[in-house]
Amino acid sequence: MKLTLSKDSLLTAAVDVLVVGVTSPKAAKDDRLARIDRAMNGAVTAAISHGDFKAKTGESVSVQGRGRMKARRVVFVGLGDKPLTEKDARVFAIRAGRIGASEASVALAYPSEDNDTLRSLADGVLNGAYRYTRYLTGARKPKRELKKALILVSPEVAVSGRDAVAAGTTVAEAVNFARDLVNCPPNDLTPTALANAAAEASKEAGIECTVHDKKGIQKLGMNLLLAVNSGSKEEPRFVHMIYKPKNVKSAPKVVLVGKGLTFDSGGLCVKPSGSMLTMKCDMAGAAVTIATVIAAAKLGLPVEVHGIVGSTDNMTGGDAYRPGDVFTSLDGKTVEIINTDAEGRLVLADALAYARELKPDYLIDHATLTGACVVALGDYTAGLFGNNDEAIAKYREAANASGESYWQMPLDSELRDQLKSDIADLKHTGARMGGAITAALFLQEFIGKSTWLHLDIAGPSFLERSHTMMPKGGTGFGVLTAIQFLRSLGSA
Repeated sequence: MKLTLSKDSLLTAAVDVLVVGVTSPKAAKDDRLARIDRAMNGAVTAAISHGDFKAKTGESVSVQGRGRMKARRVVFVGLGDKPLTEKDARVFAIRAGRIGASEASVALAYPSEDNDTLRSLADGVLNGAYRYTRYLTGARKPKRELKKALILVSPEVAVSGRDAVAAGTTVAEAVNFARDLVNCPPNDLTPTALANAAAEASKEAGIECTVHDKKGIQKLGMNLLLAVNSGSKEEPRFVHMIYKPKNVKSAPKVVLVGKGLTFDSGGLCVKPSGSMLTMKCDMAGAAVTIATVIAAAKLGLPVEVHGIVGSTDNMTGGDAYRPGDVFTSLDGKTVEIINTDAEGRLVLADALAYARELKPDYLIDHATLTGACVVALGDYTAGLFGNNDEAIAKYREAANASGESYWQMPLDSELRDQLKSDIADLKHTGARMGGAITAALFLQEFIGKSTWLHLDIAGPSFLERSHTMMPKGGTGFGVLTAIQFLRSLGSA
């Protein structure tokens, strides 16, 4: 899709659908509404009155252009009577992208046009128009797709805002790249394919990427990752991506770690079939990690960013690891296996132990880690754990700006006793109650002295139906906040 800033007016934008953000339902109080209303002989006022449109957030009303303006159809979207934020701009643009997804062209008219708003409008409309059509054929393949999007702005902003739109486009492409990875079926997205995708994207972005095969993982000593992989015919992969900004002295170093389970059967503790159906999404943390590093490189952020991904599937072959087995982790701790369906924390434990040796200023992991977190917070909010109040506050601020929902969860040390083993240094799971917390406490054993954030994205990473900013299926949740966080470090 081609996205551009346009000097066209509301009346001259020649598109299939024009989407106008409205803060007041009365045309007399909104110059843009008044212009369209005059051109259409009061049709807007009539449509709004008939539809009982009050410009509340999310409300909308549609009118036909009737040949009196270049747009074939106009949709008015309520923004609410409040100060507008970056999130409001992004949500509006996502709505516009969804409205225009089955059209050839769409134009957006929004009350604000500062650079932050333009960036949010750009990434929003591209995200809203997202569709995963790789496996659709014949009549199932969409007959139309959005090929052109315009953001209507004043003449001077049509030039000065280009960099902001380019940045928003880069962010949107990263989010949609993550969505594509999550939506890809597990017979095609094997650990090798996931690693290859990271390597290919890194090459395109001009950054370093090292991929370790099974022999390389054995040489590194990642026995927990190898244990999870032991029941599979697919080889595991371990990925290390590196972006270093040019001509930046003393850049902050952020190491992102992503859980890359390309399919999770539960291992010998087999999942119910209904729970297994969407387990292709268990590599969403890896998708977020890969996409964020690539976006940071393309944006040229003044932050050193590493992406660490441990990837395997979790299957039930004859060599599969068992409850009661004990393995030695990369950092030397021995771990007693309790439930083979709690495999993600094992993969992350070795990845975090590797990552901490890079001496990061911030060590951040994304993982679809626990159903317990979904029970606690629902489908649309991720759990945020951390060992540093300042880092937590920075990340929450980034989340608020991006529009993604995180809720701080406690690292309750009183639950740590549940991880004590009679025969090893640690059990890898605790009791059912507080399961998201004990999972985080287990990961904390492998971070050393790092300033660490653990993001349990199990709920919002994959949805059964679309919701506000997120589509059905893979959502790319986490990319927006991670990039916003990196931006904040670069501007500090």
